[in-house]
Parts: sequence; structure tokens; C-alpha cells
Amino acid sequence: MSVKLEDTKEHMMAADSFPGKTVIDREGIEYGKVKHIHINPDTLYVCGVTIHQSFRRDYFLADDYIDVITEKTLLLSRPPIRIGIPVIDMDRRKIGKVKNIHRHPDTKEFESIEITDGLVHTKTISKSEIWGLGEKVILGITKAQFKELQNF
Repeated sequence: MSVKLEDTKEHMMAADSFPGKTVIDREGIEYGKVKHIHINPDTLYVCGVTIHQSFRRDYFLADDYIDVITEKTLLLSRPPIRIGIPVIDMDRRKIGKVKNIHRHPDTKEFESIEITDGLVHTKTISKSEIWGLGEKVILGITKAQFKELQNF
């Protein structure tokens, strides 16, 4: 049985209308533009989107990050953590950048981040040590405490 396009509901969107939408969070921080939409083949529900931030900077956001989709934007419910963003301590001193994100193999929820403070040195911080997230990752410890941490 076929259905006329005029009979489609207002809350439905065509999948090809997603690419190019600007991605922002509740604070107005822009994270890039939607590159791809990912649909679960079994349920036919959106399971996430690929965001294109800059030259060779694409990352995946699961559906639980998506709050509202409008005609021009995709609004996020919370800020995502991304590779390459700066990491600062609670006194706003620069520590380094996010080098890698470690996720749980089953749930894909992030558990820890690897921070590089130069070309060679890296340390892994658990998600419980992260105080804030936005344009930067803010740790709940000082730079001196970060230097004393043993890599686990």
C-alpha cells in the first residue's frame, strides 16, 4: 500500500534534509555541521549523526545527545567531548588537549580521556575527574595535582 506525500505527518523529516544543519548546544556553542544521519536498520530510528567540524575532523554523536531538530539547526541536550579540544584545570591553567576518548565497549559511554601535554607525554583521566565540558574540558583538579597523577 502506498501513501501520498501530502499525507505525511508534520513531525517527519526527510533524511536528506539533515546534512548541513548547524549543530549547537544550549549555551550557543557551535560544534560543526551534520554530515551524515545514522539510522538503525532494524528499528528505522535515528541512532546518531556524524558531525563535520573542520578539515578532517568528523565525529559521531549518539541519539541521546540530540534534543531538538529545527529547520536549520540540530540542538544538543549536552555538550559532546571531542578529540583535540583544550583541557584546563580548575584555576583555568592550560594542561593540554584531549588525545583520545576511552569508551565502554558495550554501552559506548565515555569512561575516561587521554590528555596530551606535549608531543610524548599523556595521562588518562577518569570521567569523575571532569568538572565541566563545553569548548574546553575543565578538570576538577589543579595542574599540580594533574602532574602528580600516575597513569592507569
